[in-house]
Amino acid sequence: MFVLRLLLLLCWLLPAQAAIVIGSARVWPAPDYTRLTLESDQPISHHMFTVSNPDRLVIDLDEVETSNALNELPKLIGEGDAYIKSVRIGHYKPGVMRLVLDLKNEVSPQLFVLKPVGIYGYRLVLDVYPARDPLMGLLNPSAVSAPVAMLQLDEKTEPLKAPGSAKTDVQPVIVPQTTTDLNVRMLIIAIDAGHGGEDPGAHGKQGSNEKDVTLAIARRVKAQVDSMPNMRGVLIRDGDYFIPLMMRVAKARKVKADLFISIHADAFNKPDARGSSVFALSEHGATSTAARWLAKKENDADLIGGVNIAVKDPYLARTLLDLSQTATINDSMKLAKHVLNELGDINDLHRGKVEQAGFAVLKSPDIPSILVETAFISNPAEERRLTDELYQDKLANAILGGIKRYFAHNPALSKQRLVQSE
Repeated sequence: MFVLRLLLLLCWLLPAQAAIVIGSARVWPAPDYTRLTLESDQPISHHMFTVSNPDRLVIDLDEVETSNALNELPKLIGEGDAYIKSVRIGHYKPGVMRLVLDLKNEVSPQLFVLKPVGIYGYRLVLDVYPARDPLMGLLNPSAVSAPVAMLQLDEKTEPLKAPGSAKTDVQPVIVPQTTTDLNVRMLIIAIDAGHGGEDPGAHGKQGSNEKDVTLAIARRVKAQVDSMPNMRGVLIRDGDYFIPLMMRVAKARKVKADLFISIHADAFNKPDARGSSVFALSEHGATSTAARWLAKKENDADLIGGVNIAVKDPYLARTLLDLSQTATINDSMKLAKHVLNELGDINDLHRGKVEQAGFAVLKSPDIPSILVETAFISNPAEERRLTDELYQDKLANAILGGIKRYFAHNPALSKQRLVQSE
Protein backbone atom coordinates (compact mmCIF):
# COMPACT_ATOMS: atom_id res chain seq x y z
CA MET A 1 0.00 0.00 0.00
CA PHE A 2 2.87 2.32 0.83
CA VAL A 3 4.49 1.64 -2.56
CA LEU A 4 1.23 2.37 -4.38
CA ARG A 5 0.82 5.68 -2.56
CA LEU A 6 4.43 6.60 -3.38
CA LEU A 7 3.86 5.88 -7.06
CA LEU A 8 0.71 7.98 -7.09
CA LEU A 9 2.56 10.82 -5.41
CA LEU A 10 5.37 10.67 -8.00
CA CYS A 11 2.86 10.72 -10.84
CA TRP A 12 1.25 13.79 -9.31
CA LEU A 13 4.56 15.57 -8.82
CA LEU A 14 6.01 14.82 -12.25
CA PRO A 15 4.45 16.92 -15.04
CA ALA A 16 2.87 15.07 -17.90
CA GLN A 17 4.84 15.06 -21.13
CA ALA A 18 3.71 18.02 -23.17
CA ALA A 19 2.54 17.34 -26.69
CA ILE A 20 4.77 18.64 -29.45
CA VAL A 21 3.38 21.44 -31.59
CA ILE A 22 4.42 21.90 -35.20
CA GLY A 23 4.96 25.65 -35.42
CA SER A 24 5.84 25.79 -39.11
CA ALA A 25 5.60 23.48 -42.12
CA ARG A 26 7.40 24.18 -45.39
CA VAL A 27 7.68 22.41 -48.74
CA TRP A 28 10.49 23.08 -51.24
CA PRO A 29 9.95 21.33 -54.60
CA ALA A 30 13.01 21.04 -56.84
CA PRO A 31 13.87 19.15 -60.03
CA ASP A 32 16.26 16.87 -58.12
CA TYR A 33 14.15 16.29 -55.00
CA THR A 34 11.36 17.67 -52.82
CA ARG A 35 12.08 18.75 -49.26
CA LEU A 36 9.37 18.83 -46.58
CA THR A 37 10.25 20.49 -43.25
CA LEU A 38 8.36 20.38 -39.95
CA GLU A 39 9.68 22.81 -37.35
CA SER A 40 9.02 22.53 -33.62
CA ASP A 41 10.51 23.51 -30.25
CA GLN A 42 11.33 19.88 -29.42
CA PRO A 43 12.83 17.02 -31.44
CA ILE A 44 10.21 14.70 -32.91
CA SER A 45 10.46 10.95 -32.55
CA HIS A 46 9.43 9.39 -35.86
CA HIS A 47 9.11 6.22 -37.92
CA MET A 48 8.91 5.95 -41.72
CA PHE A 49 8.02 3.17 -44.15
CA THR A 50 6.84 2.84 -47.76
CA VAL A 51 3.79 1.12 -49.23
CA SER A 52 3.39 -0.05 -52.85
CA ASN A 53 0.44 -0.30 -55.26
CA PRO A 54 -0.04 2.63 -55.20
CA ASP A 55 3.24 4.12 -54.02
CA ARG A 56 2.91 5.85 -50.66
CA LEU A 57 5.25 7.09 -47.98
CA VAL A 58 4.03 6.79 -44.36
CA ILE A 59 5.51 8.78 -41.47
CA ASP A 60 4.38 8.31 -37.87
CA LEU A 61 5.10 11.18 -35.46
CA ASP A 62 5.07 10.51 -31.73
CA GLU A 63 3.35 12.90 -29.31
CA VAL A 64 2.57 15.50 -31.97
CA GLU A 65 -0.69 17.38 -31.62
CA THR A 66 -2.83 19.01 -34.28
CA SER A 67 -1.84 22.56 -35.21
CA ASN A 68 -2.69 25.13 -37.87
CA ALA A 69 0.71 24.66 -39.53
CA LEU A 70 0.21 20.90 -39.77
CA ASN A 71 -3.36 21.26 -41.06
CA GLU A 72 -2.16 23.63 -43.78
CA LEU A 73 0.55 21.23 -44.99
CA PRO A 74 -1.59 19.50 -47.69
CA LYS A 75 -2.20 22.90 -49.33
CA LEU A 76 1.56 23.38 -49.79
CA ILE A 77 1.85 20.48 -52.23
CA GLY A 78 1.69 21.95 -55.73
CA GLU A 79 0.57 20.23 -58.90
CA GLY A 80 4.02 20.77 -60.35
CA ASP A 81 5.74 18.77 -57.61
CA ALA A 82 7.64 16.01 -59.40
CA TYR A 83 7.47 13.49 -56.58
CA ILE A 84 4.60 14.13 -54.12
CA LYS A 85 0.99 13.99 -55.32
CA SER A 86 -0.76 14.80 -52.04
CA VAL A 87 -0.46 14.58 -48.25
CA ARG A 88 -3.04 13.21 -45.81
CA ILE A 89 -2.80 13.77 -42.05
CA GLY A 90 -4.65 12.18 -39.13
CA HIS A 91 -4.38 10.46 -35.73
CA TYR A 92 -3.35 6.85 -36.31
CA LYS A 93 -3.66 5.87 -32.66
CA PRO A 94 -3.35 7.65 -29.30
CA GLY A 95 -0.08 9.57 -29.21
CA VAL A 96 0.73 9.00 -32.90
CA MET A 97 0.08 11.42 -35.74
CA ARG A 98 0.33 9.81 -39.18
CA LEU A 99 1.31 11.51 -42.45
CA VAL A 100 0.61 9.64 -45.68
CA LEU A 101 2.29 10.99 -48.80
CA ASP A 102 0.82 9.82 -52.09
CA LEU A 103 3.69 9.60 -54.56
CA LYS A 104 3.90 10.15 -58.30
CA ASN A 105 6.91 7.90 -58.85
CA GLU A 106 9.15 5.43 -57.09
CA VAL A 107 11.31 7.37 -54.63
CA SER A 108 14.29 7.08 -52.32
CA PRO A 109 13.36 9.06 -49.17
CA GLN A 110 15.56 10.35 -46.36
CA LEU A 111 14.15 11.48 -42.99
CA PHE A 112 16.35 13.17 -40.37
CA VAL A 113 16.34 15.70 -37.52
CA LEU A 114 18.27 18.98 -37.51
CA LYS A 115 19.18 20.74 -34.27
CA PRO A 116 18.33 24.42 -33.76
CA VAL A 117 20.50 26.84 -35.73
CA GLY A 118 20.09 30.48 -36.68
CA ILE A 119 16.43 31.42 -36.86
CA TYR A 120 15.27 27.79 -36.79
CA GLY A 121 14.24 25.48 -33.98
CA TYR A 122 14.29 21.69 -34.28
CA ARG A 123 13.49 20.55 -37.80
CA LEU A 124 12.28 17.18 -38.98
CA VAL A 125 13.33 17.08 -42.63
CA LEU A 126 12.04 14.73 -45.30
CA ASP A 127 13.98 14.67 -48.57
CA VAL A 128 12.12 12.78 -51.31
CA TYR A 129 14.63 11.81 -53.99
CA PRO A 130 13.78 9.93 -57.19
CA ALA A 131 14.84 6.32 -57.41
CA ARG A 132 16.84 7.26 -60.52
CA ASP A 133 19.35 10.09 -60.76
CA PRO A 134 17.86 13.01 -62.79
CA LEU A 135 21.05 15.09 -62.95
CA MET A 136 21.84 14.38 -66.56
CA GLY A 137 18.53 15.91 -67.55
CA LEU A 138 20.19 19.26 -66.92
CA LEU A 139 21.92 18.93 -70.28
CA ASN A 140 20.58 18.26 -73.71
CA PRO A 141 22.88 15.38 -74.71
CA SER A 142 22.47 16.13 -78.41
CA ALA A 143 23.99 19.57 -77.85
CA VAL A 144 27.20 18.30 -76.31
CA SER A 145 28.71 17.05 -79.54
CA ALA A 146 27.34 19.72 -81.86
CA PRO A 147 29.91 21.20 -84.28
CA VAL A 148 31.03 24.57 -82.94
CA ALA A 149 33.99 26.90 -83.10
CA MET A 150 36.30 27.54 -80.18
CA LEU A 151 35.67 30.88 -78.50
CA GLN A 152 37.43 33.88 -79.94
CA LEU A 153 37.52 37.49 -78.81
CA ASP A 154 34.94 39.64 -80.56
CA GLU A 155 35.83 42.93 -82.18
CA LYS A 156 34.93 44.95 -79.08
CA THR A 157 37.02 42.85 -76.68
CA GLU A 158 40.66 43.78 -76.29
CA PRO A 159 43.21 41.47 -74.71
CA LEU A 160 44.14 42.18 -71.11
CA LYS A 161 47.55 43.62 -70.44
CA ALA A 162 49.64 44.18 -67.35
CA PRO A 163 49.72 47.74 -66.00
CA GLY A 164 52.28 49.80 -67.87
CA SER A 165 52.87 47.18 -70.54
CA ALA A 166 52.53 47.64 -74.25
CA LYS A 167 49.43 46.37 -75.99
CA THR A 168 49.92 42.83 -77.24
CA ASP A 169 47.93 40.83 -79.71
CA VAL A 170 46.28 37.58 -78.71
CA GLN A 171 45.88 34.99 -81.40
CA PRO A 172 42.57 33.24 -80.73
CA VAL A 173 42.23 29.58 -81.53
CA ILE A 174 39.82 29.15 -84.42
CA VAL A 175 38.34 25.79 -85.34
CA PRO A 176 36.52 25.50 -88.67
CA GLN A 177 32.75 25.50 -88.40
CA THR A 178 32.50 22.36 -90.47
CA THR A 179 34.72 19.29 -90.31
CA THR A 180 34.63 16.04 -92.16
CA ASP A 181 35.36 13.62 -89.36
CA LEU A 182 35.56 15.52 -86.09
CA ASN A 183 33.17 17.45 -83.88
CA VAL A 184 34.16 19.95 -81.18
CA ARG A 185 32.51 19.59 -77.79
CA MET A 186 30.50 22.54 -76.54
CA LEU A 187 31.88 24.38 -73.50
CA ILE A 188 29.76 23.79 -70.40
CA ILE A 189 29.54 26.55 -67.78
CA ALA A 190 28.05 25.55 -64.40
CA ILE A 191 26.30 28.56 -62.84
CA ASP A 192 25.57 28.23 -59.14
CA ALA A 193 23.08 30.58 -57.47
CA GLY A 194 24.14 30.72 -53.84
CA HIS A 195 21.87 29.68 -50.96
CA GLY A 196 18.17 28.78 -51.53
CA GLY A 197 15.21 27.16 -49.81
CA GLU A 198 15.70 26.89 -46.06
CA ASP A 199 18.85 29.01 -46.40
CA PRO A 200 17.94 32.59 -47.44
CA GLY A 201 21.51 33.88 -47.24
CA ALA A 202 22.04 37.52 -46.35
CA HIS A 203 19.23 40.08 -46.04
CA GLY A 204 19.01 43.64 -47.31
CA LYS A 205 17.52 46.53 -45.35
CA GLN A 206 14.81 46.87 -48.00
CA GLY A 207 13.68 43.26 -47.58
CA SER A 208 15.56 41.47 -50.36
CA ASN A 209 17.07 38.04 -49.78
CA GLU A 210 20.42 36.94 -51.16
CA LYS A 211 18.95 33.67 -52.46
CA ASP A 212 16.51 35.57 -54.72
CA VAL A 213 19.12 38.01 -56.02
CA THR A 214 21.64 35.29 -56.82
CA LEU A 215 19.06 33.21 -58.70
CA ALA A 216 17.96 36.20 -60.79
CA ILE A 217 21.57 37.00 -61.74
CA ALA A 218 22.40 33.33 -62.39
CA ARG A 219 19.50 33.02 -64.82
CA ARG A 220 20.72 36.09 -66.69
CA VAL A 221 24.25 34.68 -66.83
CA LYS A 222 22.86 31.46 -68.29
CA ALA A 223 20.86 33.37 -70.90
CA GLN A 224 23.95 35.28 -72.02
CA VAL A 225 26.14 32.16 -72.00
CA ASP A 226 23.53 30.30 -74.07
CA SER A 227 23.57 33.14 -76.61
CA MET A 228 27.17 32.21 -77.45
CA PRO A 229 27.29 29.68 -80.30
CA ASN A 230 29.80 27.45 -78.55
CA MET A 231 28.67 27.55 -74.93
CA ARG A 232 25.94 26.05 -72.81
CA GLY A 233 25.04 27.26 -69.31
CA VAL A 234 23.80 24.82 -66.67
CA LEU A 235 22.02 26.20 -63.61
CA ILE A 236 22.97 24.26 -60.50
CA ARG A 237 19.89 25.73 -58.78
CA ASP A 238 16.92 26.92 -60.85
CA GLY A 239 14.36 27.59 -58.14
CA ASP A 240 13.90 28.34 -54.46
CA TYR A 241 15.30 25.18 -52.87
CA PHE A 242 18.39 24.15 -50.96
CA ILE A 243 21.32 22.18 -52.37
CA PRO A 244 24.20 21.08 -50.10
CA LEU A 245 27.55 22.63 -51.01
CA MET A 246 29.28 19.42 -52.03
CA MET A 247 26.24 18.36 -54.05
CA ARG A 248 26.67 21.56 -56.06
CA VAL A 249 30.22 20.47 -56.83
CA ALA A 250 29.04 16.96 -57.66
CA LYS A 251 26.38 18.27 -60.05
CA ALA A 252 28.95 20.36 -61.91
CA ARG A 253 31.23 17.37 -62.26
CA LYS A 254 28.43 15.07 -63.40
CA VAL A 255 27.59 17.37 -66.31
CA LYS A 256 31.34 17.64 -67.09
CA ALA A 257 31.44 21.40 -66.62
CA ASP A 258 34.45 23.32 -67.91
CA LEU A 259 33.99 26.15 -65.40
CA PHE A 260 32.07 26.63 -62.15
CA ILE A 261 30.79 30.11 -61.23
CA SER A 262 29.16 30.52 -57.79
CA ILE A 263 27.18 33.76 -57.46
CA HIS A 264 26.59 35.53 -54.12
CA ALA A 265 25.73 38.93 -52.65
CA ASP A 266 27.99 39.99 -49.80
CA ALA A 267 26.93 41.36 -46.41
CA PHE A 268 28.60 43.08 -43.49
CA ASN A 269 27.48 44.51 -40.17
CA LYS A 270 28.25 48.04 -41.36
CA PRO A 271 26.04 49.39 -44.17
CA ASP A 272 28.83 51.38 -45.84
CA ALA A 273 30.75 48.26 -46.98
CA ARG A 274 30.55 48.15 -50.76
CA GLY A 275 32.04 46.74 -53.93
CA SER A 276 32.45 43.50 -55.87
CA SER A 277 34.86 40.69 -55.02
CA VAL A 278 35.98 37.44 -56.62
CA PHE A 279 37.40 34.47 -54.71
CA ALA A 280 39.22 31.26 -55.56
CA LEU A 281 40.06 28.23 -53.44
CA SER A 282 43.16 28.20 -51.29
CA GLU A 283 45.16 25.14 -50.30
CA HIS A 284 47.24 27.02 -47.76
CA GLY A 285 44.86 29.19 -45.73
CA ALA A 286 42.98 32.39 -46.45
CA THR A 287 44.72 35.42 -47.94
CA SER A 288 43.06 37.73 -45.39
CA THR A 289 41.02 37.65 -42.21
CA ALA A 290 38.01 38.91 -44.17
CA ALA A 291 38.35 36.10 -46.72
CA ARG A 292 38.56 33.54 -43.91
CA TRP A 293 35.45 34.99 -42.25
CA LEU A 294 33.52 35.01 -45.52
CA ALA A 295 34.47 31.41 -46.32
CA LYS A 296 33.24 30.29 -42.90
CA LYS A 297 29.99 32.20 -43.37
CA GLU A 298 29.37 30.65 -46.80
CA ASN A 299 30.37 27.17 -45.61
CA ASP A 300 27.84 27.47 -42.76
CA ALA A 301 25.11 27.41 -45.41
CA ASP A 302 24.94 23.63 -44.97
CA LEU A 303 24.10 24.06 -41.28
CA ILE A 304 21.24 26.44 -42.06
CA GLY A 305 20.01 24.72 -45.19
CA GLY A 306 20.20 21.32 -43.52
CA VAL A 307 22.34 18.36 -44.60
CA ASN A 308 21.73 14.74 -43.68
CA ILE A 309 25.18 13.92 -42.31
CA ALA A 310 24.23 10.24 -41.91
CA VAL A 311 24.31 9.72 -45.67
CA LYS A 312 27.68 8.52 -46.97
CA ASP A 313 27.67 9.16 -50.70
CA PRO A 314 30.76 7.62 -52.32
CA TYR A 315 30.63 10.14 -55.17
CA LEU A 316 30.72 13.04 -52.73
CA ALA A 317 33.43 11.30 -50.74
CA ARG A 318 35.63 11.21 -53.84
CA THR A 319 34.97 14.91 -54.35
CA LEU A 320 36.15 15.62 -50.82
CA LEU A 321 39.45 13.79 -51.24
CA ASP A 322 42.49 15.88 -50.49
CA LEU A 323 43.64 15.81 -54.09
CA SER A 324 46.38 17.94 -55.53
CA GLN A 325 44.45 20.92 -56.85
CA THR A 326 47.36 23.17 -57.71
CA ALA A 327 46.73 23.21 -61.47
CA THR A 328 42.99 23.74 -61.05
CA ILE A 329 43.54 26.55 -58.54
CA ASN A 330 45.96 28.25 -60.94
CA ASP A 331 43.31 28.14 -63.65
CA SER A 332 40.71 29.40 -61.15
CA MET A 333 42.94 32.37 -60.34
CA LYS A 334 43.25 33.25 -64.02
CA LEU A 335 39.48 33.09 -64.47
CA ALA A 336 38.91 35.08 -61.27
CA LYS A 337 41.24 37.90 -62.41
CA HIS A 338 39.43 38.25 -65.73
CA VAL A 339 36.00 38.34 -64.06
CA LEU A 340 37.21 40.80 -61.41
CA ASN A 341 38.55 43.17 -64.07
CA GLU A 342 35.23 43.06 -65.93
CA LEU A 343 33.29 43.75 -62.73
CA GLY A 344 35.55 46.73 -62.08
CA ASP A 345 34.09 48.39 -65.18
CA ILE A 346 30.57 48.45 -63.71
CA ASN A 347 31.12 48.66 -59.95
CA ASP A 348 33.68 49.55 -57.30
CA LEU A 349 35.92 46.67 -56.27
CA HIS A 350 35.87 45.86 -52.58
CA ARG A 351 39.49 44.83 -52.88
CA GLY A 352 41.71 45.33 -55.87
CA LYS A 353 42.77 41.71 -56.16
CA VAL A 354 41.45 38.17 -56.18
CA GLU A 355 41.40 36.59 -52.72
CA GLN A 356 41.55 32.96 -51.67
CA ALA A 357 40.05 30.92 -48.82
CA GLY A 358 38.69 27.44 -48.10
CA PHE A 359 35.26 27.70 -49.73
CA ALA A 360 33.66 24.24 -49.76
CA VAL A 361 31.71 24.99 -52.94
CA LEU A 362 34.98 25.60 -54.85
CA LYS A 363 36.55 22.25 -53.99
CA SER A 364 36.24 20.52 -57.33
CA PRO A 365 39.60 18.88 -58.05
CA ASP A 366 39.25 19.25 -61.81
CA ILE A 367 37.04 22.27 -62.62
CA PRO A 368 38.33 25.86 -62.41
CA SER A 369 35.94 27.40 -59.88
CA ILE A 370 35.33 30.90 -58.57
CA LEU A 371 32.94 32.59 -56.16
CA VAL A 372 31.64 36.02 -57.16
CA GLU A 373 30.37 38.39 -54.50
CA THR A 374 28.49 40.67 -56.88
CA ALA A 375 27.97 43.52 -54.37
CA PHE A 376 26.95 44.14 -50.76
CA ILE A 377 23.26 43.47 -50.23
CA SER A 378 23.72 45.02 -46.77
CA ASN A 379 24.54 48.36 -48.44
CA PRO A 380 21.22 50.09 -49.27
CA ALA A 381 22.57 51.65 -52.48
CA GLU A 382 24.03 48.39 -53.73
CA GLU A 383 20.92 46.48 -52.67
CA ARG A 384 18.86 48.70 -54.97
CA ARG A 385 21.23 47.97 -57.84
CA LEU A 386 21.25 44.23 -57.15
CA THR A 387 17.45 44.09 -57.49
CA ASP A 388 17.42 46.18 -60.68
CA GLU A 389 17.02 44.07 -63.82
CA LEU A 390 19.19 46.31 -65.97
CA TYR A 391 22.02 46.16 -63.47
CA GLN A 392 21.62 42.38 -63.17
CA ASP A 393 22.15 42.24 -66.94
CA LYS A 394 25.33 44.30 -66.53
CA LEU A 395 26.60 41.89 -63.89
CA ALA A 396 25.80 38.92 -66.11
CA ASN A 397 27.54 40.55 -69.05
CA ALA A 398 30.62 41.26 -66.92
CA ILE A 399 30.80 37.63 -65.77
CA LEU A 400 30.43 36.43 -69.37
CA GLY A 401 33.13 38.88 -70.44
CA GLY A 402 35.51 37.38 -67.90
CA ILE A 403 34.68 33.87 -69.10
CA LYS A 404 35.33 34.87 -72.72
CA ARG A 405 38.66 36.45 -71.85
CA TYR A 406 39.70 33.35 -69.92
CA PHE A 407 39.06 31.02 -72.84
CA ALA A 408 40.64 33.41 -75.34
CA HIS A 409 43.84 33.54 -73.29
CA ASN A 410 43.82 29.90 -72.21
CA PRO A 411 42.49 27.81 -75.12
CA ALA A 412 44.50 24.76 -74.08
CA LEU A 413 42.74 24.78 -70.70
CA SER A 414 39.23 24.85 -72.11
CA LYS A 415 38.98 21.04 -71.95
CA GLN A 416 38.28 20.83 -75.65
CA ARG A 417 37.48 17.24 -76.46
CA LEU A 418 37.22 15.83 -79.93
CA VAL A 419 34.92 12.93 -80.69
CA GLN A 420 34.41 10.90 -83.84
CA SER A 421 31.32 12.00 -85.72
CA GLU A 422 28.68 9.40 -86.32
